[in-house]
Amino acid sequence: MRQDAFEARYSPAWTEFENWLLVEAGGKPVAGREVFHTSQLPYRYRQLARHLALARDRQYSAELSARLEALVLAGHQTLYGASHSGESGGVLLFVRSTFPQLVRLHWRSVLVASLCLFLPMIVLTTLIPFVPEFAYVMMPPEQLAKVQQMYDPANRVLGEAREAGSDVAMWGFYILNNVRIDFQCFAGGLLFGVGSIFFLVFNGGVIGTIAGHLTQLGYIETFWGFVAGHSALELVGAALSGAAGLQLGYALIAPNRRTRLDALKTASQDAVRILYGAAAMTFMAAFIEAFWSASRVPPVEVKYAFGVVGWVLVIAYFWLAGRRRNVNASSSRLQEQHAA
Repeated sequence: MRQDAFEARYSPAWTEFENWLLVEAGGKPVAGREVFHTSQLPYRYRQLARHLALARDRQYSAELSARLEALVLAGHQTLYGASHSGESGGVLLFVRSTFPQLVRLHWRSVLVASLCLFLPMIVLTTLIPFVPEFAYVMMPPEQLAKVQQMYDPANRVLGEAREAGSDVAMWGFYILNNVRIDFQCFAGGLLFGVGSIFFLVFNGGVIGTIAGHLTQLGYIETFWGFVAGHSALELVGAALSGAAGLQLGYALIAPNRRTRLDALKTASQDAVRILYGAAAMTFMAAFIEAFWSASRVPPVEVKYAFGVVGWVLVIAYFWLAGRRRNVNASSSRLQEQHAA
């Protein structure tokens, strides 16, 4: 292949890599250039290294080789410099930037999953206080009687029935229950996304039915005070689990030119990492649910305030975290060369 054809074919990928390095260095992306997600860096780096090897083997111009060498050096230090920071650094990096970046990258599936969960929840929570009998259409009378007993204002402890001093046991119970729901929402994606949608809508409907029914009964402080503290972590965790499942389903529906198995493997890389983050949120929500939400000691106003702060923090985390990161000197030099 002649050099001009080689450059015409692969130059867009090189400029995308340059643009990614500029963004990583804290600069603004060049208008009209795409910025790939950090999770694609290993693949992009290997592709770039192969192009450099081809340029050298075919004895293309020194200018082209120098450009590719600079990109490979910057990519190498970014990729492998980060990998030597240790396991704790890897976890910290995931929490600080990778997880929120993945959620923003896959915002479409997150949006669809959130609508599937929150829309029926909001509709039924609003509707049932005006049409109380509809709660018995959505759920059996025995289950509604059970939730009434759980949030009875006369109870010393709210939520699931427990023995004295069993907060730790209830923490484990809430973890198992919430993880089961999250896994259903995720694994349902293997049914071409239909399973994820079903479990999201189903759980949203159940939550909305319970909320509307208890609100109509006047159990406002006991129910809403109970759910306020852990609702942000638990509900967003469920929505993200469903979003990860939808990514698997979409890969099976539209594999493009790949086999469905290859498309599923590619989609699962980001989907599983989002599921990891959602599981961590579920773990924290269960802790709050067992040790804080169930207690009658804090005034309900304090619980409401705690819940509002929780929602603000969760939204701010996914909106702001991971937008800027420190990079190595090679990336900075590349930015200066580009500016010049």
